[in-house]
Amino acid sequence: MKVKIINESHHPLPAYATPQSAGVDLRANLDEPVTLIPMQRALIPTGLRIALPAGVEAQVRPRSGLALKHGITVLNSPGTIDADYRGLIGVILVNLSQEPFVIQDGERIAQMVIARHEQAEWVETDTLDETERGEGGFGHSGKE
Repeated sequence: MKVKIINESHHPLPAYATPQSAGVDLRANLDEPVTLIPMQRALIPTGLRIALPAGVEAQVRPRSGLALKHGITVLNSPGTIDADYRGLIGVILVNLSQEPFVIQDGERIAQMVIARHEQAEWVETDTLDETERGEGGFGHSGKE
């Protein structure tokens, strides 16, 4: 699928690291480093704008290495970029660790996955079909 992109950053276009990668890395586009203290969140710009086709979204997800090693994650994970959004892509990062974390210009801060989706057409009703699970919610299936 071809996706139009405007790169207002001074970094290369996002690229897939391997032939079977699902996502591309998004890089911080900063004039100066940003320090996230523990439990602080910030909107980190990427300098990118995209135009997705109808029926497609971009999902912004955490990078596993940042999450495991430093407690840095995407706060609204996954963040959704809708097909009709044309603004700059920003990533809401949060520091869940006990230590300050410095985000440098050009640092890979998140990954973006392009995914197809459908929109629902709601059909109002008074009853729903029965299932084995029924109304069982969180933890309904036990520990095993």
